Amino acid sequence: MKVAIIAHDGKKAEMVRFLSNYHDILKQENISLIATGTTGSHVEAGGLKVERVASGPMGGDAQIAARITEGKIHVVFFFRDPLDKHPHEPDVLMLMRICDVHNIPLATNPATAELILKGLSDS
Repeated sequence: MKVAIIAHDGKKAEMVRFLSNYHDILKQENISLIATGTTGSHVEAGGLKVERVASGPMGGDAQIAARITEGKIHVVFFFRDPLDKHPHEPDVLMLMRICDVHNIPLATNPATAELILKGLSDS
């Protein structure tokens, strides 16, 4: 199972804290992580192994979306900052639409991500 990790700048620290809390689940052999560039560097600094693509504004959101359409990503954790403007908002909306089109679980906040991870750990 491949889990995509994305976080806007204002949510990167929150993402790392969240992932640290679920480190044991995320280190399982059947789970691998992929992240947009800057988020990925923060996740790596937090002690998790992660494949990195470009940063979001440089096309990373589109790379994640492309992999979803190829069936290579199964879950997306995208901690969005709803209180800030993002120049690549069209890419963000496209990624969210692709998740809906392909029926991919998408967590945009820690509460939803927690429910998804608990579901993964029970299966």
